[in-house]
Amino acid sequence: MIRFDDPAAFAAALAALPEADAAGRAAALDRQSRLTKPAGALGRLEDVAVFMAGWQRTGRPRADTVQAVVFAGNHGVAARGVSAYPPEVTVQMVANFQAGGAAINALTRACAANLSVVALDLDRPTGDITREAAMSVEECLDALNQGAAALLDDTQLLLVGEMGIGNTTPAAALCAQAQGGEPGDWIGRGTGVDEAGLLRKAAAVEAALALHGPACLNAFETLRRLGGREIAAMAGAILAARLRRVPVLLDGFIASAAIAPLVRDNPRLTGHCLAAHCSAEAGHARLLEAFGLEPLLRLGLRLGEGTGAALAVPIVRAALAAHDEMATFDEAAVAGRP
Repeated sequence: MIRFDDPAAFAAALAALPEADAAGRAAALDRQSRLTKPAGALGRLEDVAVFMAGWQRTGRPRADTVQAVVFAGNHGVAARGVSAYPPEVTVQMVANFQAGGAAINALTRACAANLSVVALDLDRPTGDITREAAMSVEECLDALNQGAAALLDDTQLLLVGEMGIGNTTPAAALCAQAQGGEPGDWIGRGTGVDEAGLLRKAAAVEAALALHGPACLNAFETLRRLGGREIAAMAGAILAARLRRVPVLLDGFIASAAIAPLVRDNPRLTGHCLAAHCSAEAGHARLLEAFGLEPLLRLGLRLGEGTGAALAVPIVRAALAAHDEMATFDEAAVAGRP
């Protein structure tokens, strides 16, 4: 099992990322060149198939076992009025997930993904990032390790989502610290805050950066000081997936922000990620552009929970079905290109 015993172990894992298998990609590209279609006619579906082949190390990859994990945490900064909902909604929504009544439940059922929910100390909000670090070293390591431990052995494709009232504020702070820019470049309406709420969010991000910025010298310290338990857990799960060569469908703004500090330290991290969608949250498009990722979908979502990633699962499966089930020119006795 992948575990980060201390910040140095986390940094070492982030520095030693495995790459996609060149032979798997080459085999997939060779098959693509022989399928009964003009070269490139299936557009990004062909790219997705080759991407999956590289990480699964086979010319004919599969996505039969898709795992979805929703991580939940509470944030001290929520007390500053940065969300349209009170913090107790996090607990209530976790109960809704467990009862099967949330959007992510419906969408993972629709795409036949295995869903689990990991609640992280909901009775203990993180520190208010405008006044103190979100987590201690031990708390951050625990969250990272709970994320890594959530990855199942047979997973062929992973998607992670989140629930945490107020979490677009620490997400914006993480992005501003990792990518630069002003707080206004990264904040958005989240759960639907009004103009006054946007001003409070901007002020909170600005105060958090002023307090913690000089100490955010690496990914771990940035996550620990500016993030949250569910945010660190997502980062741990995505890093663990890379270490085990499991491709990831990257969800919305919070999930993307969770890895922003890791990408700053090692830009290769996004190599095993497909951007499932671009959300309506203001900073998400900016962040995906910085990552060099083109989203598969643009549906104006801003729910979180992993919903955008779940919607992209059928696209990945369709890409692999076309790649695996189409006949080659020889098999179909169709004349290929000269």
